[in-house]
Amino acid sequence: MNLSIKALAIAILMGLGLGLTSCKTQTLKKKPNVIYVFPDQFRKHALGIWQKPEFKNTIRTAGDPVKTPQLDQFASDAIVFTNMVSNSPICSPHRGSLFTGLYPEASGVALNCNSSRPVSSLRQDATCISDVLRSEGYNTAYIGKWHLDYPTPNDPANPGHYVDPRQPAWDAYTPKERRHGFEYWYSYGTWDVHKDPHYYDTDGQRFEPKEWSPKHEADKVIAYLNNEEGVRDEDKPFAIFVSMNPPHNPYQSLDDCMLEDYEVYKDKSVDELLVRPNADLQMPKSKQAAFYFANVTGVDREFGRIIDQLKAMGEYDNTIIVFTSDHGETMCSQGVNDPKNNIYTEAYDVPFIIRYPGIESSRTDNIIMSTPDIMPTLLGLAGLENSIPEEVQGFNYAGVIKGETNVGRPSSALFIKNGGGDKNEEGKTISYFPLARGIKTHHYTLELQINKDHELVATKFFNDDKDPYQLTNLSVDREDPIVQHLLEEMAYWLRQSNDPWYQQQILSDWIKY
Repeated sequence: MNLSIKALAIAILMGLGLGLTSCKTQTLKKKPNVIYVFPDQFRKHALGIWQKPEFKNTIRTAGDPVKTPQLDQFASDAIVFTNMVSNSPICSPHRGSLFTGLYPEASGVALNCNSSRPVSSLRQDATCISDVLRSEGYNTAYIGKWHLDYPTPNDPANPGHYVDPRQPAWDAYTPKERRHGFEYWYSYGTWDVHKDPHYYDTDGQRFEPKEWSPKHEADKVIAYLNNEEGVRDEDKPFAIFVSMNPPHNPYQSLDDCMLEDYEVYKDKSVDELLVRPNADLQMPKSKQAAFYFANVTGVDREFGRIIDQLKAMGEYDNTIIVFTSDHGETMCSQGVNDPKNNIYTEAYDVPFIIRYPGIESSRTDNIIMSTPDIMPTLLGLAGLENSIPEEVQGFNYAGVIKGETNVGRPSSALFIKNGGGDKNEEGKTISYFPLARGIKTHHYTLELQINKDHELVATKFFNDDKDPYQLTNLSVDREDPIVQHLLEEMAYWLRQSNDPWYQQQILSDWIKY
């Protein structure tokens, strides 16, 4: 009898123990995972959803004739932002703002990073989203293109030499002390050879897989999720940032994309592919459209493989998932060769599709959200709003996205374009010049450009309601009430970001700081 009672007591205690373990596991699982996928130079218009009835009229212009079935399916489970922008629409400045929640002046990354620009490199003392997530108990992983460090001669296999043979060096090795809380590392600086990529792992070993980079990176994400290398604690939530390089240029031949994806577009004429009326079909670049869209479709497939893995693991509904990009791609629109670094919607606007645990229904949202808002908003969605660093300049719009409030909903976003400034005796850029600033609202786009004497030399001004393809650059009268309102909005964001224009009171006769 006593033995039975003892056995029963042990069983009860064991059951309680199991119950406690179960509760602990459930508590951990309630903290959402994060997967953030951001291929480079993937423009907002390059989504198949814009051709579907439920999305067709949610943006002002036609979508590209692309095939993105995986993203289309994901969008049906998510919130699709129709007005997300990349404030400084080039790779490194965008990334600096993404990870720190700061504008380029504060993040340390005002220009694209290469070895001739010591002025531009991610601040080592900045607290990045990855630092916060790791301190909150997340497994943190980074896979793909980083492009946030000023390259130095620190090749792990050849000390005293750059990892990039080019001059200036663009590619870079990021040592552990500069990885900002990322425990698992499989990355490189920047290297635009899509079928011959290379990566440095957590310990600095170099890998050259000899395959199309998005496929290889998706393989690594899936292996990490499966914990094939035993590199993560499966009792912890995970946060994975995945930066695929395509559809970033080059996009000129089958050396740059997969044959199966090129075959989707190879028989289409230029005018069938470049349907935007502002595209100059006579530009030599127009013949590259099929290769660009092939990479879009290939990236879509690899994103779908990651989503399928999440679903197979039962983690899809417990993960904050974002698909977006560094910046867009003009692809002959406006007749400009530069695919980025301008205020035209093809370059300035980016896709942003987000899904989070507890999402009630899919929808579109026309919130004009900026790059520095991403970091605090993701932390807010993860329930970590109290861990947002004090210096963050972006805003936490988690409540707005979830439909809990409309208070503080932004009505405009700042545009930033910088150029190289002073150089030292070695010819290296040691300052940057704030070449242009602009503003976007739901109805208008305005840009002001200055010369070295801080004089206004050029403007861009579009009525995006009446002229969604920005074909007519309107004259700018600073006494016009519409222009005055746009300048007021610009002044607000220049103050908020402590931008050099605000610091130096540039065009103060126009902008009332």
